[in-house]
Amino acid sequence: MSRSLAIVTDSTAYLPRAAIESHAITVVPLTVVLGREALEDGTEEAGRRLEQALRQRQPVTTSRPGPSMFAAAYRAAADAGATGIVSLHLSSEISGTYDAAVVAAREAPVPVRVVDSGMVAMALGFAVLAAAEVAAVGGTLDEAVAGAVKRAEATRAYFYVDTLEHLRRGGRIGAAQALLGSALSVKPLLELTEGRIEVREKVRTASRAIARLEELAADHAAAGPVDVAVHHVAAAERAGQLAERLGRRLPGLAELHVSEVGAVLGAHTGPGLLGVVVSPR
Repeated sequence: MSRSLAIVTDSTAYLPRAAIESHAITVVPLTVVLGREALEDGTEEAGRRLEQALRQRQPVTTSRPGPSMFAAAYRAAADAGATGIVSLHLSSEISGTYDAAVVAAREAPVPVRVVDSGMVAMALGFAVLAAAEVAAVGGTLDEAVAGAVKRAEATRAYFYVDTLEHLRRGGRIGAAQALLGSALSVKPLLELTEGRIEVREKVRTASRAIARLEELAADHAAAGPVDVAVHHVAAAERAGQLAERLGRRLPGLAELHVSEVGAVLGAHTGPGLLGVVVSPR
């Protein structure tokens, strides 16, 4: 990639390790707090411990990186030869991560453009990769930012959770919306809209909700070319089956990623999350 332009993101992008390494992307981790112990998001231990904590109904919270962590990342990039940095992060509507990056950018030794993607998981990840691809061919800071913003605006993220209680407890969805998930066994389908988690539709059963995820993904993907990510929390079999169906159904599918999200997102959704990110190229 271009040595003059560095790409920084946070751990909630849940990028494949190979993509991080090939584009030399710097990932600043968020933290999941289990009781009195803080663990870095994105590690196997954090995921394993989160599952135990949720099963045992132990208190779980999350924490954004402090400005000092971003400041260190920006200094390291400048020391390595970067003359500009694009720093892309999850929606500021659901985390203070973007704000911490903005604070750090003010004192950075080189220009830093901090971008609120309005997204999370690979909906953020695809925007990060778009910026990295511009950097790889020697693009400018403005061009990399424009590429990331364009990709984020074209991307849609739909997801299903078994219960909205975890989102309600963490303040990521309103109490009135959470009530919809308990009344009459309604299963809400959620969507990231303008950076916020909103109820997209209400269906009666989990199987119908998963079928609608597939339909929504196919509708947005249309004929192509498109990248897709299927995410889950403790639902690997369902995620694999959904990915297999999408692989057969989408004529313009370019890349398909299947992964379990990290502990920070898992803490707010609980086990059973099944999400689809559709990102037209």
